[in-house]
Parts: sequence; C-alpha cells; structure tokens
Amino acid sequence: MKIYNTLTRKKEEFQPLDVKEVRMYSCGPTVYQYAHIGNLRTYVFMDILRRVLQYNGYKLKHVMNITDVGHLVSDADEGEDKMMKTAKEQKKSPWEIAEYYTGVFFNDARALNIQTPEVVSKATDHIPEMIEFVEGLVEKGYGYETGDGVYFDIGRFKGYGKLSRIDLEEQMAGARVEVNEEKHHPADFALWKKAPREHIMQWPSPWGMGYPGWHIECSAMGRKYLGDVFDIHTGGVDHIPIHHENEIAQSEALLGKPAVRYWMHGEFLLVDNGKMSKSLGNTYTVANLKEKGYSPLAYRYLCLNAHYRNKLNFTWDAIHSAQVSLDRLLEGALAQKNGRDEVEKETVEAFLREFEEAVNDDLNIPKALGIVWNVIRYPKKSGVLFDLLVRMDSILGLEIADVREKEEKTEEAAPEIEELINQRQQARKEKNWKLADEIRDKLKDMGIALEDTPQGVKWRKA
Repeated sequence: MKIYNTLTRKKEEFQPLDVKEVRMYSCGPTVYQYAHIGNLRTYVFMDILRRVLQYNGYKLKHVMNITDVGHLVSDADEGEDKMMKTAKEQKKSPWEIAEYYTGVFFNDARALNIQTPEVVSKATDHIPEMIEFVEGLVEKGYGYETGDGVYFDIGRFKGYGKLSRIDLEEQMAGARVEVNEEKHHPADFALWKKAPREHIMQWPSPWGMGYPGWHIECSAMGRKYLGDVFDIHTGGVDHIPIHHENEIAQSEALLGKPAVRYWMHGEFLLVDNGKMSKSLGNTYTVANLKEKGYSPLAYRYLCLNAHYRNKLNFTWDAIHSAQVSLDRLLEGALAQKNGRDEVEKETVEAFLREFEEAVNDDLNIPKALGIVWNVIRYPKKSGVLFDLLVRMDSILGLEIADVREKEEKTEEAAPEIEELINQRQQARKEKNWKLADEIRDKLKDMGIALEDTPQGVKWRKA
C-alpha cells in the first residue's frame, strides 16, 4: 500500500510501527455550527482511508477530536472563541452549543456512511493533559508567558515550516495580524490563553484561570491515546500552513523527535468553481441536499469520483448526475445479484486484482470506481459478481449489500406512492399549497424524490 506523505511530498510505501495495528489521528470538527459539505468531504476521505487499511487486514486505533473550546475566530490568536461567539448569538451555554452541533455532525456522518473512529475525544475532557504538555514546553524553553497567555517560541524551533514549506519571514511580511508587543515573534502561537473574569469556559492552571490554545489540543490528545509516535495524521489542506505546522513544532519540541510518520490531507471542495462562503450563500449542508431530494450517499458517490488530493467542484447538476449514476449502479448490482450465469474464476480474480491495485495506490478511488462499473456492465450476470461488488463496497461504502432490501421496500410502497402523488397533484390544482407541501414532505420521509416535468410528475428513490 502506497500513500502520499505531505511532509515529504511523495508517495511512500506504508509501513506502520506495529504490523498488526495502525495508529491514526484525524482533526475533528469545531462544533460551533453545522458542518457543510466541504468539511464533510474531508471526513469521507478519512473514512476511505480507514476502510482501505481495514481491507488490508490492519486493526485500527483511530482518534478524532471534538474541538469544543480554544478555537479562536482568528488564526493569529485574536478575537473570540468560536464556541463563545455562537453561544452568545444563540443565548445558550457553550456546552449546549457543543452538544447540539456534535450530535448533528455525527448524524450527518452516519448519513454519509462514515465510520466513527475508535476514540472520539472532546477537548474539554482533556484540559489536564494539555496543561501538562504546555508545562513541558515551558520547562524546555519553548514556551513563555505574557500578559494574555503562554506562547510557543517558534524562533527556538529550527524546523518550523517543514510541512508547508513556507518562508516564515515572507509569510509574516504579508500577514494581517494584530501586533502583540510581548510576543517574541509575530507568528508565535498561543499554547494557553488567560481568560477574563466574564469568560464562561476557563480552568485553573499554573498561569491563572484560562483555556487552551487550539493547536495544543490535538498534540495532547494524540499523545494520550496513540503514544509519543504514531502512524498517520489526517486533515484538510487548510490545516497545513498553520494548525498542523504548529502541531509539529510543539510535539517535536517536547519529544525531541517527530510524533507523526505520515501526514495526509484532503483537498478543498469548490462550489460552482469558486470558494464556499457564507457571504455567497453556498455553504450547503447534508440537510440542504435532502431538502432538494438527494440522498447523502449521492454526495458520497460524487466525492468518490475525484481523488482526495484533487479539488472537487460541487454544482447542483453534478449532484443530480451523481444521484442518477448511483441509482444506476445499484440497479446494475441488483441485476448481478439476480443473475444465474457462470463466470470464470479468473475473471473475478482479474477484477479484484485491478481494484486492489487502484485502492492501494494512494487511494485511487476514481479508478477503483471505474472497475466497479466494469463489473456492473459485464455481459454475464451472476451472484458471484454481486458478491465481488459487495466486497469492493466495503471500501466504497455505497451500501450495495442492501440493494435488494431497498428495492423490495420501494416496490411494496409503489401503490401508496402513486396515490400520494395523485393527492398532491389534486391539491396543487386546488391551490392548496400547504397540503401539497405536506405530501411532498411525507414522500421525502419515505425516501422518494419528486421531479415536476412537462410530461408530469416523476418519482425516484432518493
């Protein structure tokens, strides 16, 4: 198995520290708002990596954090904590905000068939470990106290910038950051922030009441659950220049050696070939996809069509095409399931060999998906090929094994679906829009999407 290591900028043969178990850490969500589909693309990538490792026979110890404190609105350690900001806006406690958005995140992850890591660790449950980590850095001369917190002295760490390959002075020349006269260098980052009295989330520490910096959380929790050195660290490409660079600096400064052997990063999701942003109104969520009648698995299918290290462009036409393709793929899998043709063992083995070569070549899932389509389109139809598809789907996660059950449920419900559509059409004629919307919502809850066309209303499984 080969994977691309961001640190070395090349594909490397994956060799875990323990031949039986892979230890992996993934940066989890900051639970102050709904995760949008761009965020979730990173977790689809994380899930595919998990599944490929499991397919290759590895046991996993996978940790993902939940950031419920310490992530400020500015990467320059300025501004409010994101949790506090949302709590004030919604007139709730930060803990209520965290609980709600954590629940929504995992609901969305389940809808996308994303496996839950073996360890899910909340930042607020690990304050003692973070304080101990910071104390160690201060003792070694890498951390220093100021009026508003404890900062990491990047000038003392000679390897700063090796992940992102940035020239620190060049970067700072063009950066827009508040000048903190007490910092040794403008890019020194917060390990611990001293909290004003009115700040809700704060804990006692050797430096007074306060809360952890965002970057220290991952280093402390990764070390607690995975040890000083572990195999893989994943995240989005947006984490490379600051968050992961800072993780490397503080972990290596404390330990005197690299903590992570392979760094892996998923690329951005674009929307209509541009950036996703609230101001543009295009930060779509899983709920938005469902409202439009699309299955979350259609979005997963869309993600599988682009390599994790390539940008992916989301449009409503693209998700519609993905839904149509997914429906056809499942129909093709059902045809294989019901087939009775004889298929040579060599044919099955050849398909499987090509598929395994693709997924083990730095998760080349687009190529692997093409091989799945070759199996679907194979002239002979056989349960043996369906079993092969199910085996491949242990990585793709498109629920091919459940295709018969879904088909039977839809067939059983077909008369009821047609009756509801007729009732909706009658309500529309009578301009009873409330009833028409209620019927549409009921159909959506049944997993049925409607499409109004010049030829009439068409329905399909969503």
